[in-house]
Amino acid sequence: MAGETPAPLALYRRYRPGSFAEVKGQDHVTEPLRQALRSGRVHHAYLFSGPRGCGKTSSARILARSLNCELGPTPDPCGTCESCLALAPAGPGSIDVIEIDAASHGGVDDARDLRERAFYAPVSGRYKIYIIDEAHMVTREGFNALLKLVEEPPPHLKFVFATTEPDKVIPTIRSRTHHYPFRLVPPAVLREHLEQILASEGVPYEPAVLPVVIRAGAGSVRDALSVLDQLMAGSDESGLRYERAIALLGYTDDRLLDEVIEAFAADDGAGVFRAIDHVVEAGHDPRRFAADLLDRLRDLVVLSAVPDAVATGLIDAPPDRLEPLAKQAGAIGGAGLTRAAEIISGGLTEMRGATQPRLLLELMCAQVLLPAADSGAAGLADRLERLERRLSAGPSAQAETPAAATPRREAAPRPADPGLRRPDSEQRQPDRARPALPAESAAAPAARPHPGPADATTPGATAADAAALRSRWPDVLEAVQGRKRVAWMQLSNASVLSFEDGVLTLDFAQAGTARGFLTGGYDQVLGQVLADMFGVTPRITTSVGAGEAEAGPRPPARDTGRPAGSRPAAGNGVPGDAASADTTAAAGQAAGVGGVARPGGAADRARPAAATAGQGGRTRRPDTPGRPVLDRSAGPSAADEPEPDDRPDPDELTGSGLIERELGGRLIGELDGP
Repeated sequence: MAGETPAPLALYRRYRPGSFAEVKGQDHVTEPLRQALRSGRVHHAYLFSGPRGCGKTSSARILARSLNCELGPTPDPCGTCESCLALAPAGPGSIDVIEIDAASHGGVDDARDLRERAFYAPVSGRYKIYIIDEAHMVTREGFNALLKLVEEPPPHLKFVFATTEPDKVIPTIRSRTHHYPFRLVPPAVLREHLEQILASEGVPYEPAVLPVVIRAGAGSVRDALSVLDQLMAGSDESGLRYERAIALLGYTDDRLLDEVIEAFAADDGAGVFRAIDHVVEAGHDPRRFAADLLDRLRDLVVLSAVPDAVATGLIDAPPDRLEPLAKQAGAIGGAGLTRAAEIISGGLTEMRGATQPRLLLELMCAQVLLPAADSGAAGLADRLERLERRLSAGPSAQAETPAAATPRREAAPRPADPGLRRPDSEQRQPDRARPALPAESAAAPAARPHPGPADATTPGATAADAAALRSRWPDVLEAVQGRKRVAWMQLSNASVLSFEDGVLTLDFAQAGTARGFLTGGYDQVLGQVLADMFGVTPRITTSVGAGEAEAGPRPPARDTGRPAGSRPAAGNGVPGDAASADTTAAAGQAAGVGGVARPGGAADRARPAAATAGQGGRTRRPDTPGRPVLDRSAGPSAADEPEPDDRPDPDELTGSGLIERELGGRLIGELDGP
């Protein structure tokens, strides 16, 4: 209708290049073509391949314009002659340059028709040029119909095949062309091009909008200009704004991504799942959010490896985003970022076609929050970075972040003072009598310092004294358990009695356990653990029952019904009128039985009294003068500890003797046969 203003052309048509110098990001193609035109070595068939929107068809038109220019063939068309005006980006076109869309004209009949018309001379130009777009859509029969023409064309005929899939062009055609591969346009080049267009259009914009447009364009100039045209059409007087751009294009707001990344850095599971809830409540697609999160992790990985990645163009981000991104990269570390990116990347594959994408997104984020479980270099580096972040955060930050607490194995409950602990054997057998202690020995354990609190999270940092050993005893037991389980079983019923002048004295509940601990060489295992944890290698001695002095006298033993007349072994120091039910138990213990003595039973097979007298009574050890060593298994009798030469050979121990030495057990009786 007359008087109507024609609709403006789309940006990708309005800013279509008209010469090789205006083609962006394809210098590796345009320079050889310009040189071929300059030297006159123009081939009769070309194959332009590459992603969509990168300039293949535009370069084919520029080549046709350069060939038919009145000054040509020339690398720089004049732009004023009839041919140049007709082949300009906004021109009407030329009858001598024929563009064919092979997607709809790729059959054998179309190829035959082209072959018949190709022999006619050009009307006004120097060459007749066929530009076949989407050449991979030509059928095999159609290519075979064109093969002879492409192989031996008339002098006035030129072919330009443009395709995104050059492998689908049959080899016989491809081998007769000069192949020029086009590439995606780099973000920096595309950003500069967009800034020039916005400046020429006079549209104000926020700097954060351009990375969004470049990302949507994915290296394609035509796609990026289409997105920019859409944003310009929906903008007001304020120009292009970031919030409107991400809402229109469906991308995730940087603030949500910052929230998730910072929660990852702080091991804050609640913050991560709150951010996911915000994403879903805002109507964002979980798949899009996962893809945006992966892009952010990629930028942080690059930034952690290359601090000047923004300046060098490795990361396309506004200058005001550099500091927050650098802080996020340093908070998580390269190993943690790489592991998180691998998890999100694998999860994106599983999310394709998923019916519950939010659930998969939450599972992915939960997996990122967990420490690396593998024992490889990547897993160790990730766990080390997590530990360094928690230590650098300080105790207050760790207390504020519940997820930052490192789970550790609960140690067995221990009493305030090892000297007040009663052996498990006595707790299970409260009916056995115990001898009274002299006053001076009963007061000795009370003078020992009471163990104070110690920081169990910094091994080796506490001074190696008795109090430190008592407070760290559960950690010591755990370390011993990892080296030798039998040593851990014996030390479980022991406590630190004293640590003076390089001598560590351990208080055992039973004499057999104490003797087996030394004869079995388990003191060396304990010494290695103490050297690793405290840096000391003490000489280790043992004591039996010395820490029980503060517990007071035990209740009197009740009558066990044992036969009277059983007398204790000679030299045990018990008067004859003091024989009781416990003296019977003492005799049984000396025989290695610890139960009721029966003719022909275990008591008749007892070892000599001289070999076992050290298991009961009260003795004084050479290394702890003045401190009684008690064995509550033998009742009120006392006997001197035998010399080492009088002790039985550990290799010859069997049955009850082996149980007594290795496990500190005691045989209380034997069952008769039916």
